[in-house]
Amino acid sequence: MIALVEAARAGLFRRAQWLPNITAGVIVGVVALPLAMAFAIASGVKPEQGLYTAIIAGIAVSLFGGSRIQIAGPTGAFIVILAGVVAKFGVSGLLLATLMAGVILVAMGLARLGAVIRFIPDPVIVGFTAGIAVIIWVGQWQYFFGLPAPGEGPFYLKTWHLLQSFNHLHPATSLLALLSLVLAVWGARIPGLARVPGPLLAMVVATAVVMVFDLQGVATIESTFGAIPRALPALQLPEVGFDRLVELLPAAFTIAMLGAIESLLSAVVADGMAGTRHDSNQELIGQGVANILSPLFGGIAATGAIARTATNIRNGGTSPLAGVVHGITLLLILLVLAPYAGKVPLAALAAILFLVAWNMSEARRFLRMLRQAPRADVAILLITFVLTIVTDLVVAVNIGVILAMFQFMRRMSASVSVVEHGQASLRQELAEAGLEVLPKGVLVYAIEGPFFFGSVDSLERALSWSREPPRWVLLRLERVPLVDATGLKRLESTIENLRRRGVEVLLSGANLRVLRKLVRAEIVRREGPAVYFGDLATALRHVDAAREAGYSTSEA
Repeated sequence: MIALVEAARAGLFRRAQWLPNITAGVIVGVVALPLAMAFAIASGVKPEQGLYTAIIAGIAVSLFGGSRIQIAGPTGAFIVILAGVVAKFGVSGLLLATLMAGVILVAMGLARLGAVIRFIPDPVIVGFTAGIAVIIWVGQWQYFFGLPAPGEGPFYLKTWHLLQSFNHLHPATSLLALLSLVLAVWGARIPGLARVPGPLLAMVVATAVVMVFDLQGVATIESTFGAIPRALPALQLPEVGFDRLVELLPAAFTIAMLGAIESLLSAVVADGMAGTRHDSNQELIGQGVANILSPLFGGIAATGAIARTATNIRNGGTSPLAGVVHGITLLLILLVLAPYAGKVPLAALAAILFLVAWNMSEARRFLRMLRQAPRADVAILLITFVLTIVTDLVVAVNIGVILAMFQFMRRMSASVSVVEHGQASLRQELAEAGLEVLPKGVLVYAIEGPFFFGSVDSLERALSWSREPPRWVLLRLERVPLVDATGLKRLESTIENLRRRGVEVLLSGANLRVLRKLVRAEIVRREGPAVYFGDLATALRHVDAAREAGYSTSEA
């Protein structure tokens, strides 16, 4: 409840702040109405379940989240995942998977993984969100054009069936959908309607047209799903069994990860717009609580919604009060206007989802990344995009992240170098050691960069001499910020190989963290395979003394 505490400290619950937050909450609630029903239908559940989600999750995130201006509810990003879960496990499976995802999110927040989630690379995020947008867009052709259902099967097969059925499109449904799309996109430009959200205007006008002209063959919420109940459902605990939990765990983890990414992205956008600062770990806990409570009352998965959060900020929302009012507004609409909501044509909701898909695709950002990003990032973007469409989101994100990690390691490896330092670059160190020239038979190398498993080959290449090997090798570690287990093992084996060839190895200048690892690995010790010195000058004096005395450093 960090957001509540911070809002109270900032004086955002004073009487003067009530009106702007209540106003913003009402507006966001009205905006969320068509979106909640559209997302629920596209996810394979009843429209009222989208309303339940927006009400319960919206209030829960406002009370328990880490952002005081975040608005939560069902979002377009979940459609593909939730529809797949419903198709495979049914609605009861979806509710249990959502509850499990909520538990996972709470655990992630308690484990303070909020900052880690934001490390997913941009090409992966843009790739899978654009892929989801394409799936949502194609998935709504059936309702937008009044086409026959495409049946079951992979995405490409459904798309092919829809394309083949375009000669059966329903003219009245298509015209109504086009009218709704025009109003959703440009309705705010109509004089006197600038303050009315486009999706709401599209839904109201399309519903009025259907009711006035009694259009035959135009599918509505009521004709397809039945009447919307005028109440919240009673608390229902899902049936839980070990086998059921195991088979739903992958879906639950996917819902949790996508919810975490979406909510934290939304919180970051909100911070940029309002100048606030969210707590990412508390936000995950709040999202987890929301996803635990939502399915207990028939709701589906929820997360922070960027569009509704932005609407809240633009209309003066500054505290969690706006999010609570948003949920109460939807509850009042459900209790009072449910019979009218049943008359909403599915074509209008499909038009709204067309607009959602376009906004989600971030087409301009996608194209700009194609033109300007490095080729490796472009490849990751396209692979993630294509895999999201032809396989599923889990495969796409996993492969995208793995490819991004490999690319990062390749770049990090390329940034690590082992540089030989000649006499000209060691003037200061030689002077500190009381030497005029570098002692004969001594070579000095500096490892520059993190010495990890992806960069260890650079050391072996540098120490592979075609000429007669030196008597001593001094390795400078001042510019090594970290070393991993593979780096330690390879360093140890390199030192042992050089000793067998009669080359003594001295280390110098490691930072405290690296030095501790060298000691723990027993690379640095008096009787060990190497000798360590705090700085290069001391190491040079030791080598010069050993050379003059005619004995090896290992005997010192």
